[in-house]
Amino acid sequence: MGSVGTAAVRDGGAALPHGFWAAVRVWLEKPQVANRRLCGAAIEAEGPVPLGEGGGASPRVAAVWGGGSGGMQEGGAASAGAPELGRLWREVCGQLPAGHGHLPPPLTPWAGPGRRPELRAVLRTLLPRGRPVGPAAPPTKELAVQDVYNGTVTFLPLEENSEGKYQIKKCNIYQIQLKHVKEEEWSVSIVTPFPEDWFSDGIAYPKLAWLGNELVSKLAKWSVEQKPSEFKSTLSLISVAKYSKVYQELKEKYKEMVKVWPEVTDPEKFVYEDVAIATYLLILWEEERKEKGLTKKQSFVDLGCGNGLLVHILNNEGHSGRGIDVRRRKIWDMYGPETHLEESAVVPGDSHLFPDTDWLIGNHSDELTPWIPVIAARSSYSCCYFVLPCCFFDFHGKYSRRQSKKTQYREYLDFVAQVGFVCGFHVEEDCLRIPSTKRVSLIGKNRTYPPTERALIDKQITQYINKRQTCTMVTCDRRVGLNHKEHSDGVCKETGSELLENETEIAATIWMPGFQPREKVEQIRNCASLPRDFVDDVVLNVANLLLNRPPEKSCSNTYGGNTNTWNQGESLSLKEVAEHLNKETLKRLKSEYGGLQTLLKNNHQVFEVLNGRVHIRDWRKEKPSRKTKPEVKRRLSAEAFKTRLCWFFIHHPDGCSLPSESCPYAHGTEELRQSQIIKKKKHI
Repeated sequence: MGSVGTAAVRDGGAALPHGFWAAVRVWLEKPQVANRRLCGAAIEAEGPVPLGEGGGASPRVAAVWGGGSGGMQEGGAASAGAPELGRLWREVCGQLPAGHGHLPPPLTPWAGPGRRPELRAVLRTLLPRGRPVGPAAPPTKELAVQDVYNGTVTFLPLEENSEGKYQIKKCNIYQIQLKHVKEEEWSVSIVTPFPEDWFSDGIAYPKLAWLGNELVSKLAKWSVEQKPSEFKSTLSLISVAKYSKVYQELKEKYKEMVKVWPEVTDPEKFVYEDVAIATYLLILWEEERKEKGLTKKQSFVDLGCGNGLLVHILNNEGHSGRGIDVRRRKIWDMYGPETHLEESAVVPGDSHLFPDTDWLIGNHSDELTPWIPVIAARSSYSCCYFVLPCCFFDFHGKYSRRQSKKTQYREYLDFVAQVGFVCGFHVEEDCLRIPSTKRVSLIGKNRTYPPTERALIDKQITQYINKRQTCTMVTCDRRVGLNHKEHSDGVCKETGSELLENETEIAATIWMPGFQPREKVEQIRNCASLPRDFVDDVVLNVANLLLNRPPEKSCSNTYGGNTNTWNQGESLSLKEVAEHLNKETLKRLKSEYGGLQTLLKNNHQVFEVLNGRVHIRDWRKEKPSRKTKPEVKRRLSAEAFKTRLCWFFIHHPDGCSLPSESCPYAHGTEELRQSQIIKKKKHI
């Protein structure tokens, strides 16, 4: 029996053995968090399987069966695919080399007093990530046999023969073990019966060294640090296997969008994020058609569609629908007439209902996010919604936190979910697999009430919206006759008769007068729109302020064999710098987001702002570009080389700290190159 690797675990908080099984569950259900060459695993069947009598066990390990976490309770016996799992187990258990010294002794029944000898089996399919070139690797089936009583889980790779029966690929059998050493000391280890025959495909089965180092250390860490997540598992509402297949197909189909992206936003992030969201919706809608017996593909409206790529993909994949946004984007012209996009402001009210639409989409829809469940509920009884909240907005403006015990993101998700419940939806939550920190979606596709109660639910919605307004407004809203109420933990306290008993109805056309959609012309307030001469004056004034102070130290410059001193100047706090600028300059900067700090950071050639202090940048200390830098960034750096004049060469009393051949900026107009980036944008 070959030991692959062992990690010692100290458990001072009574996390084990419960935490070990929670860690095993992560490896079973989400192997991609450890093995980045996988995109997930599909659990196809799970349940108890019988084994012969006998076998002892450690009481400390067996104690988990009496209760705990990790999805290992006996109540899970009524699991999915039990008959199929039993048939498969009968097929493969005779192939096990047990009794010949090949498998470790713990692969024995965990039968305690009054229990039948059973193991618990999980049939899973490992799903590989798509390759940059060549066809995707085929999925791999595996039977994981959990012996909870003895603290082991054995992984049996399966291969299908020509007769359609499964055989164990014995060379790649491995087992994860938990052992109690003494008191608070435990160990997590991985063993394999045939280490000399191990076959690594580099995807589902990495090298044994990876299992013995990376995987063992992660399992040991998860076993004692496992904390309940405040979010659902990724892709918990759809098939991971189907998602992986469709995502790779769509990614290949729309990858050319990255090369022609005309917006200033990062093309790789936005293209692949919208491809992932489209994949999720397509699978979700396919499942809905099966559940409800529908043949026609669902229609949709994307409110606040932005660049419109999600609409473009869904239209191309056969779903009729349109996107609405207050501001037209450059990329809209590239899609063609088949993609339906409208430039219009959406103001929640009777004029923006969609009775003939199946789904409303809110993908980072900002101020419209809490309104989308309301619009869906009032559009029709069959209208559903999908929202992916990002920025925090209430019905009437920015969302105000009310519960310090939760993160702001979790609290906001709970608020948007509560809106859905009030609107009469069964609200489901799921995490998407997208390159974003805000990736939790909320879905309302089923109602909690019969159609005859729509009027009652509509009144409930109106009362809830007005209650939210009174809970956050300091002054009374005299238009609807509401008084400000105290609030505690997000719930208004009644101070008289029942709230809104005799309330004035909200205007029929607009549900909340005063609602402000985004402005059609996006205001640029990051100092980028300030006049160039104004910026240059501020930069020169601040630089002279730093340079004319006694320097903290002089740094030697030994380029070219000559030893000189180059004035680095003094560092000052942002407050000290601001005190030396005139009132008119400060007033102008305050109208910009970030003000003085943003302007100085924008001029990173001259300044370095660290921990609230401003320094003159010394380019000799800049780290050279790492070889691992992404190809796109390396190309952009090369294209920008010598396309701007060196500020230090022109303005610094000692000139530039770097020689001309090392400085990324031009030492004089004769060195200037035309920017290739600008040329490319004009060509697009």
